[in-house]
Amino acid sequence: MTTKTYPRLSAFAEALQSLGQLSFTTAEAMASVKTTPMGFVKAARRLAKQGKLINPRRGFFVIVPPQFYAWGAPPPSWYVDALMAHENRPYYIGLLKAAEYHGATHQAVMQYQVITDKQLPTKRWGRSVLGFYYRKEMASIQAGLITRDTAMGPVVISGPELTALDMVRYPHACGGFSAVISALAAFAPKLNQAKLKALLPAFEKNVSQRLGYLLDLIGQDESARVLLSWLAQQGDLPWIELVAPSPNPELAVLNGVIERNRKWRMIVRDRLELDE
Repeated sequence: MTTKTYPRLSAFAEALQSLGQLSFTTAEAMASVKTTPMGFVKAARRLAKQGKLINPRRGFFVIVPPQFYAWGAPPPSWYVDALMAHENRPYYIGLLKAAEYHGATHQAVMQYQVITDKQLPTKRWGRSVLGFYYRKEMASIQAGLITRDTAMGPVVISGPELTALDMVRYPHACGGFSAVISALAAFAPKLNQAKLKALLPAFEKNVSQRLGYLLDLIGQDESARVLLSWLAQQGDLPWIELVAPSPNPELAVLNGVIERNRKWRMIVRDRLELDE
């Protein structure tokens, strides 16, 4: 952060950008710009109207570099770490967006999916949509996190093992189990069995059952055996649905059972299709 004093907010923003920084807080700007609180608000609104500034959260601003004027905002990876630091919340990039980092690039990811321990609303900034997903306990999955470098510094993402478990836990956020298994097939060879086993206690048993079933379908036998061995130590497993049936009795009758998998105690009503 620059310590120089600037006559205008626009000059302050230009100086930050020249130093390779795209974000600032209201407090930081007020400490460096000769203005009043009302003057700051007016200047920020003017820059936002010109497409040079966005305001993802109260008191937090992101400068839009000229090359992203047409997009309306820089890529979320350029500012998500600073945004979550401003919120004072742990986070990681997860689900299909993390799967994309790990090689599942054949599917269009509509959201930049961020998991944190605070319920935050989904927001659109320019061409990007930030989707926030809630996890109450973040400490239990720390071993499953890694960092990746971006043009504006590192971001935290879920490793392949945590990504696989999260996709099965939140299939609705991934477009359903056909999308989950398609993404999983692209990066499942990267799964580390020891890391996968270490993360299992942080998830419900039914997540392990569903993931094991999916891994069997795509021929990832070693990882599937890790899940089956762990589940065998958890006592009797109930039969569960891969996808919960419709609450509408008439639709539930129409959507009949096509498989009862005894190995995973899984009831399947729809065939999964992998995207090529």
